[in-house]
Amino acid sequence: MKRKIKKYLPLILLIILIGLGWYSIRGKGKSIKIYNNLSSSGPAEIISGVPEQSPESVGSRSPLSGLACANANRRPIAVMLAGDPVARPLAGLSEADMVFNMPVITDSMTRLMAVFVCNSPKEIGSVRSARHDYIELARGLDAIFVHWGGSHFALDKLDKGIMNNIDALANPHDSFFRKSGIVAPHNGFTSYTRLLEASQKLGYRVEGKEDSYLFFDDIPVSSATTTKTLSIGFPGAFAVKYVYDSAKNSYLRWRGGTKETDRNNGQQVAAKNVVAMITASRQIEGQYNDVDVTGSGRAQIYRNGEEIIGTWKKDASDQTKKLYFYDSAGQEIKFVPGQIWVEVVQVNQAIIYK
Repeated sequence: MKRKIKKYLPLILLIILIGLGWYSIRGKGKSIKIYNNLSSSGPAEIISGVPEQSPESVGSRSPLSGLACANANRRPIAVMLAGDPVARPLAGLSEADMVFNMPVITDSMTRLMAVFVCNSPKEIGSVRSARHDYIELARGLDAIFVHWGGSHFALDKLDKGIMNNIDALANPHDSFFRKSGIVAPHNGFTSYTRLLEASQKLGYRVEGKEDSYLFFDDIPVSSATTTKTLSIGFPGAFAVKYVYDSAKNSYLRWRGGTKETDRNNGQQVAAKNVVAMITASRQIEGQYNDVDVTGSGRAQIYRNGEEIIGTWKKDASDQTKKLYFYDSAGQEIKFVPGQIWVEVVQVNQAIIYK
């Protein structure tokens, strides 16, 4: 009997190993659970439904920042944020993959749209109302659009069901909350956890599509030997500058003469790439404006300490196509992995890099 067992022992071990391998493969398909305690929004929240993905796995870089992260397969969530000085500092800015800053009144104030893939900020805000120009940019990124009401131009578009969106006026599934100590209407906040949970309950797709910007695998050595400052001529308290730190290969952001910090962690916002997208803006109905974000125009790209003069393009016939950036030779821009800021600049506003 013992001889028979000894004879078939290698075969038995092989069957056990095959079985363990099959079990391991099956186990990787389980969904991940996310636990997040929010001090301002009640007890711990549990969310499931987003497939687990390790940073080392194939295709695990964010399509918007090029950084490896466990959540790189998540669908982008784009949140409208206040530009007003009274709302600063904003919460969640340092954790966004990509941020747009654009005029909401011609020759006057700007507002931001932060787009999240990799990170899950504990708070995001102050959340503000939608404008129709941002909708076109968010659609191009296949994002779920988050806002607190909006202009009738924006709401007319959204009411037609052109894209998935979450409106704080309806506050589906308790997605938003008011934060004490901040004057209304700038006290409207949310969190990534709340938005993801609401998206799932609303039946929205929460897995992203593969449509990535281009990023360097090996970052070239910076040609900058001294500190340089990029100044963008938005008026008054909305004026923006970036100070290039060659040691960190990052652009430190300032707004209205003050460091742009994140309310969540106190860190100064540090972009790896800045794009000045130059286009026209015109006033409509007095309090609103209309910005050309489709078609094409001039762009100035700042990355790795250098300035690149190029162009931006976005298909006017299909708003689901993303915004592209090209160099003077017509080659698509490669970005340094990290946060991208797009500053939508009017043709009459100065851009200085020195």
